[in-house]
Amino acid sequence: MKTPLFIAASLLCTTVLSNDWKDIPVPAPAGTNRVWELQPQSDDFNYTHPVEEGRSRLFDKWIDFYHHPWSGPGLTLWDRDHVIVTNGCLEIPASRIMHNGLKKVNTGCISSNTEVHYPLFIEARAKISNSVLASDVWMLSRDSTQEIDILEAYGADWSENADADQTWFSHRLHLSHHVFIRDPFQDYQPKDDGSWLYNEKPWREDFHRIGVHWKDPWNLDYYVDGKLVRSVSGENVIDPNGFTGGTGLNKKMDIIINVEDQEWRSSQKITPSDKELENKEAHTYRVDWIRVYKPVQAGISNPQISRISTDELNNPSNP
Repeated sequence: MKTPLFIAASLLCTTVLSNDWKDIPVPAPAGTNRVWELQPQSDDFNYTHPVEEGRSRLFDKWIDFYHHPWSGPGLTLWDRDHVIVTNGCLEIPASRIMHNGLKKVNTGCISSNTEVHYPLFIEARAKISNSVLASDVWMLSRDSTQEIDILEAYGADWSENADADQTWFSHRLHLSHHVFIRDPFQDYQPKDDGSWLYNEKPWREDFHRIGVHWKDPWNLDYYVDGKLVRSVSGENVIDPNGFTGGTGLNKKMDIIINVEDQEWRSSQKITPSDKELENKEAHTYRVDWIRVYKPVQAGISNPQISRISTDELNNPSNP
C-alpha cells in the first residue's frame, strides 16, 4: 500500500513535470550576444526504469552505477536495484545489507554516459532524503582529480546511532568543489562559511533547484531556486595549493547523482540505524529533472535545439 507521504512526493514530481523545465529560465547570464543551448545530458526522468522488456531509456544518458568499478565510500554499497525511475522522478532508496560481516547501506548511483565541460550551466530539481545519508549531484573528472559538488546535503534532524542532533546539517546545503592529488593522496576544498548555505526550514521539506554556472577553470557561481547564492573565483579559492598545476578546474567531467554513507560521518556513528532504514520514504532521494546548457552565439537557427535568450532571463515566470 502506498502511504500518503509516498503519494504526495510522487505528485510533486508529476505535477511539475507536465511542463518540465521549459518555462523556467536559466538564472545565469549566457554572455554578450549568446544564448543558452540545451545539452543532451539533460533528463526529465519521464519514463520508467527498470523495464520488464526491451532497453530502458535510462541507458540513453546514464549508466546505473558509478563511472568506475567502485562500490562507494565508507559503509556505502551501491547497487543497481536501488536506481529507480517512476512517477516522473529518479528515486534512489536506501536499505540495510550485511556484507563481509559488516552492516552496510545499499543505495544507488548513476553516472552520465558522456562528459561535460565549461562553460556550462547545470541545474537539478531535487528533494533530499530525511536521512543522515548524503543526497548528491556532482561532477567528477575521470581521473578523479577535479570535482564540482552541485548538491551535497544531509536531511535528518537526528542521528539515532550517534544519539546526536543533526539540525545544523538539515538546514544547510553544501556547495563546494575539490581538487586532488591521488598519490600521495591530498585533497583541497574550501572551508569558508559560505560553502554551507543556511535555510530557515530544513531543506528536505521541499523540492529545490540547485545549479552551478561553471564559467571557466577559475570561476563558479552557485544558484538555488533561481537566485545566485555563492561565487568562488581565483586561484586562492579554487586551487590555493597548486594541485592542478595552475590549470584550475579545466577537465571534462561526468555528472553523478547518488546517495552515500560517508566515512567522515559514519566514523562519528552518524549512519542510519536498522530502525531508521525501515522508513523507506524517509530514505528515498528524488530528482525531478536535471538540465545542462552551454552558451552559443545568438542568431544560429537550429529547430532541434532548445535555446533560452537573455530576454527570457530578465522575465522569469517561475521561482
